[in-house]
Order: sequence, then structure tokens, then C-alpha cells
Amino acid sequence: MRIPFYKPLLAATSAAILASCGSSAPAIVSTPIANIDTIPLKITALTDAQFKNWPEADLVYDTIPGMSVNRAYSEIIKDQKGKKVIVGVIDSGTDIEHEDLKNVLWTNEDEIPGNGIDDDNNGYIDDVHGWNFLGDAVDENLEYVRIYRELKPKYEGKSASTVSEANREEFILYKEAEQEYRKELNETQQNVSQYEQIKSQLVAAHQAVSSQLGKEDYTIEELRAMQATAQPLSQYKAMLLQIQQNVNENIPKAIEELDGAIDYYSEMLEINLNLELNGREIVGDNPDDLNDRNYGNNNVMGPEADKENIKHGTHVSGIIAAQRNNGIGMDGVAQNVEIMTVRAVPNGDEYDKDIALAIRYAVDNGAKVINTSFGKYFSTHPDWVRDAIKYAAEKDVLIVNAAGNESLNLDEKMVYPNDQTPDNPLEISDNFLTVGALNYDYGSKLVADFSNYGKKNVDVFAPGNKIWSTTPNNEYEYLQGTSMASPEVAGIAAMIRSYFPKLTAPQVKKIIMDSGLPVQANVIVGGDRLNTKEFSELSTSGKIANLYNALILASKVSK
Repeated sequence: MRIPFYKPLLAATSAAILASCGSSAPAIVSTPIANIDTIPLKITALTDAQFKNWPEADLVYDTIPGMSVNRAYSEIIKDQKGKKVIVGVIDSGTDIEHEDLKNVLWTNEDEIPGNGIDDDNNGYIDDVHGWNFLGDAVDENLEYVRIYRELKPKYEGKSASTVSEANREEFILYKEAEQEYRKELNETQQNVSQYEQIKSQLVAAHQAVSSQLGKEDYTIEELRAMQATAQPLSQYKAMLLQIQQNVNENIPKAIEELDGAIDYYSEMLEINLNLELNGREIVGDNPDDLNDRNYGNNNVMGPEADKENIKHGTHVSGIIAAQRNNGIGMDGVAQNVEIMTVRAVPNGDEYDKDIALAIRYAVDNGAKVINTSFGKYFSTHPDWVRDAIKYAAEKDVLIVNAAGNESLNLDEKMVYPNDQTPDNPLEISDNFLTVGALNYDYGSKLVADFSNYGKKNVDVFAPGNKIWSTTPNNEYEYLQGTSMASPEVAGIAAMIRSYFPKLTAPQVKKIIMDSGLPVQANVIVGGDRLNTKEFSELSTSGKIANLYNALILASKVSK
């Protein structure tokens, strides 16, 4: 399933083969974490337990670049009671039946469930746990595919000289969309062919070596010790050794990831790049008319019985607020949180109309923090979303946003949603916080190789690689992306707003940025060892988000 700003774990394998009630704020006397560049690098691999909890780790105590969540609870929060905070999760939907989420859901107390009446007169019938702006839609094109399909009959075969001045801007948009479509179509087709060829070679090598060793799952030591003097067994051995050494995966797992790669790119061809697909038709509205609002339904889990389409949103919700200390699953960053589910992100690019209305819905129904783990590089109605962001600012709501997963400098490439316009680098509001993704490896590999960055357009970094969280049907899974880093920070924001409710959204944003851990070292960007930059230059703050420090600073600012 393709969700914007989420990618399966493919790159490493492929590269190797190819080469309650509010109370008074807590009195905090703790000392902030500082001088982290003097901390020694961790030289041992993380254990399974450490992987599942690494975002909660403390860099000083654990030499793992987490957000000091456990330390904040044990040393600062302790038994302090905070105020309930509603966090709107605008995403693909959330499994509201999940064992670790069902007790932390927002419930609209002014709505009588199932009576078919808009009891609270908010414009949405029976919106008990949120709203589904997609209705029964699941699969969708990318935005540039939709633009290309819509404008193709009008501009195909025309040149700029034959287009009127009134249509010049639209023609330029068409040509940009056409160029992007053709490039992505070609690359995706090549990827499918390439991965299928790689898999064929890998399966042949694995079968031959498994037969020689008499076992399917063999260690790298057993592979090294295997006698292989004749071809092709010698060649197979060299290939498999390279994979196990460089990727740190056993071969069956590598084959499984290649299957994932083939499925991922095949689905892109079948759905996201398919000019014949009209995913919006089932919704029944006009996505280019912001006033056409009588659409969607209250089924925030969407139409699919297996719930696969809501994996992304369920994972995001768990990172923020999976019930803490209940003895099952995992702990979210924040307690005292109620998750409001707003389904607006399909398997493809979101519509600007849905996002604009989703933000307004969350704001109007009490959310004080909104997480937006999605994005795209083409937008047909960006002003609708920017107006919604400004509306949230007027209502003192903080929006925490994923930076994106294309290893791009966002100071050079516009992404949507955002709090800037292409013509004006100044922020349109002070309530929009953009988050890049960290790796669990403290040192030169600190920045996740997929993460976007930008001194002006990314505000802070947080854990985003190999993040353990809730997935549908009472399951848990590792996912990665800035989609995971954003809710980590949304959890920090919720904690600040819970324990220091008088602080405004701009104050919370500034606290998160100012209280982070500054890193002065050079880091690898985009997974390219030849491309290194100072970590401090990759975001406005130059820092790693840290709950422990944020609560200390919030205590000082709130006095």
C-alpha cells in the first residue's frame, strides 16, 4: 500500500545486491541535557528490546539518540496529573478497535451514535470518533498524474508559443506534470524489471547454497566456511556474503524485502500512475469545489475489512498515544491524550480540499495539536490548505508536519502542505512545525538516509527510522519515514500542552525547537557518504527534539 511519505525498507538490500482534569504545572528543577557532542559513540548493535524503544532512549544514559521520554516520565512527570489534550491525526485512518488505542480515542460527547442526526450541528452526522473525508475511496493517483490526465486533452501537442497568455500558467503546470509523469513511469517500470531480475538471481543463489549446506537459514559464518571452488556456487557464495555483510539481513529476509519492492512498484504502476484510474468517483463530490462539503462518512477505519489501508494512520496514532503502562504492546510518547481520527489520506496523493477541511474539522472540534504525516510536490489548490493552517493559528492549534522522504533540500524544492509560498520565503503563520527523521545510529549516520532537510523549511529532527508501533488487528510493526518522526514530536507537543496548558501554539513550537539537543558534527545526507553536511545546517533549530529538555524549558517559560 502506498502512502505519501512512507516507503518500504528496500534501499539497503537493493544497493548491496546491486553493488484527566487539569492541575497546576509541575515544578521542575532538573538540569537540561547539554554538551552531547562529548558523548561517546555506541559501538555495540542495538538489541531487539532497544530497537523497540529507541525513540524513548536518552542519549546521555543510553548513547542512543532518542527523545529522553522515559527519563522525562521518571524524573519530571512522576505522579503529576495533566490536562486532557485532543490530538487530531489527519491520515489514512486509525484502527479504533486496536487493544493499545481503544482507550485513548476522542469521543464526541455531543453526538448520539448511530441515530443519523447531526446532534451537535457541526455539519457531520454521527461523527463519534472523527470523520472520514474519503468515504469508501482507497486507491488514488499522484497529484501530477491527475493534473496531466485533466489537462492532456487541452494541451497535448501544443507549444508555449501557441498558448494564450491567459493559459500560460496552466500550460506550464501541464508540462511540469507531464515531465514528472513520464520520468516516474519510466523509472518505476525499470525498477520492477530490475528487482524481478535481482530476485531471480538471489533465489537461484539461495537455493544452491541451501542445498549445499542442508539448511534454509544459515549464518554468515556458515556461509564463509562453505567450500565452493566451482562455478556457479563460488559466485553465489560471493553474492550472498556481500548481502549479509552489507545489509545485516539473512537471505530469506532479503528475498522477502525484494518481494516488497516488486509489490511496491507494481502497485505504483497499477494505481498511483494509472491514467485510467478514477479513485475519486466513488466519493461523489467535486474535489475542485471547496463549498461542496456534503460528502464522506463517520467510518474512520475506511471500507476495507482487513484494515490494511489504515496501517499508516494506526502506526502514527500509536507513536503519539498508545496507552502507556497497560502491560501490552508499546507506550506512546504522550499520556493524557485523546486521538481524533480524521481520514483524508488515500493510497496515493491527498486532495487539497480534503486536507483543508480536515484541518478545520480538527480545529473546530477541539484538537490542540494536529499531526500531518503526508505530503506531495504538486498542488492544485494550495491556498485552501494555507488558509486552513492560518485558521488553525487563529484558534491556537499547533500543526506538526512530516518533512518528506526523498532526501531533498526543501529550501530548494517546494512541498505541500507548508507554511510558505513559492514567491515568499516568510512563514504565513507561526503554528506549523516541520520534522525531519533521525536514524538510531548516533554519529555520522544520525540523519535517516531518506529524510528531507532544509535550514529554512525543516524545524527539528526526531526518531524516524525503524520505529515500532501499532498496526491494525492488534498487531505491531516497524515502519520508517518522516511520517514516524512527526508524531514523535506531536507527542512532545501534546505533553507540553497537557502540563502547561497556558502556553500558546507558537510558544510550544519555539520550546520544542529551542530545547532540542544541538549536534555540531558532520553527518551523511541522503545515504551518500560523499555528501556530508553539518547537522546544524539541516534544520532551522539544528537540533534533536527532546521531551526532557522541552518540559524543563516549558516550566521556565510558563512562569
